[in-house]
Amino acid sequence: MCGIVAVTANRNVVDIILNGLKTLEYRGYDSAGIAINNNGKIEIRKQAGKLNNLVEQLKAHPIAGNSGIGHTRWATHGEPTSSNAHPHDSDETIAVVHNGIIENYLPLKNMLIDAGYTFKSDTDTETLVHLIHFYQKDLDFTAACHKALRELDGAYAVAITNSKDPEKIIAARKGSPLIVGCGESENYIASDVQALINETKQFHYLEEGDIVEITPNSCQIIDKNNNPV
Repeated sequence: MCGIVAVTANRNVVDIILNGLKTLEYRGYDSAGIAINNNGKIEIRKQAGKLNNLVEQLKAHPIAGNSGIGHTRWATHGEPTSSNAHPHDSDETIAVVHNGIIENYLPLKNMLIDAGYTFKSDTDTETLVHLIHFYQKDLDFTAACHKALRELDGAYAVAITNSKDPEKIIAARKGSPLIVGCGESENYIASDVQALINETKQFHYLEEGDIVEITPNSCQIIDKNNNPV
């Protein structure tokens, strides 16, 4: 069990994400991390151990930006180390946080290794971020995410950000809970309502197989049959 928070807004989102992660720390004490879109690149901070280790790292090496994703981890695939902590990135252009288990990650990982990708962790999650990057060579970000997510077997809740379209965050759920929060010129994703209760009182619970795309001013949900909700 892991915790996810993602925010896209017209203001700095780092504190919003950290405050949300504090309420979700019960979902994972092994590590914590955050990825922030900043001036066309994704900056990641992550640490093994409790969330306070990440907070101290951010004090020493601060980051800021108007969209980002965060995670608290309970280790399943891979040891509880900083390298296995989420978020995971591909070429510093796409970052992913994930709760769940990707059962078919190994054949996907082997395909990506054959395609030239290098893995920095022992997690199943890193397979997803490289798979999206692989498909984005021929597709836009949204289509690449949809194609990659439809290939996954197992249970997951994910949030995905990319540097080429920094206002946009894509999230999806299959077997793991995920909610959307709606605010004033900002929108949110989280594993639990409590992570966002100080920011908004408007929530939508994603259904099994839903994929959602949020920007500060929009929220579009596609169901498992590819129909708009």
